Amino acid sequence: MQIAALKENHINENRVSLTPDSVKIFQRLNLEVFLEDGAGVTSGYPNELYLENGARIVSRKDCLNADICLCVRIPEENDLNNLKNESVLIGILNPYENKKYFNTLNNKKIISCCMELIPRISRAQSMDVLSSQANLAGYRSVIDAAEQFGKAFPMMMTAAGRVNPAKVMVLGVGVAGLQAIATAKRLGAVVSATDVRSATK
Repeated sequence: MQIAALKENHINENRVSLTPDSVKIFQRLNLEVFLEDGAGVTSGYPNELYLENGARIVSRKDCLNADICLCVRIPEENDLNNLKNESVLIGILNPYENKKYFNTLNNKKIISCCMELIPRISRAQSMDVLSSQANLAGYRSVIDAAEQFGKAFPMMMTAAGRVNPAKVMVLGVGVAGLQAIATAKRLGAVVSATDVRSATK
């Protein structure tokens, strides 16, 4: 059985659905691992790393013809039409906004696994893509804010005087918010946060 990772075609999408370390895991399950040429480059994984771990670098056409196809975001309709009948498509497929694409998948009897709809329970933590991405979003939001702020975040004492620390307000203390709080505090800011949900009190 073949499993293949597609190169993402969406603008500003730098993620890849398969890391070099994952190749050996799939091989232990007796799967033949394919990767579209250059799929991991924007994530810092050149083709050579995949080859060293036993993956095969192939064309997009060959990837779409695999038994299991991995993606980060749902491919374009032209790619969906070229998927192998009765194959499996796994990724963040966003079915509520991509209903038209699912008609194509249904017509080709393709099993679609929407990673973002996997229940967020203890047993499924290793497959929880929402928490992992929210964690990164919370971190990156503070880093970007610090760049836009134009001043240092921490309090600084100099011979010329004192620079007061930045004050950061975080709205929402879910996974992203908690990471934003932690990142802002590590940068030396005075952090406040709020959330309308009663569970956060």
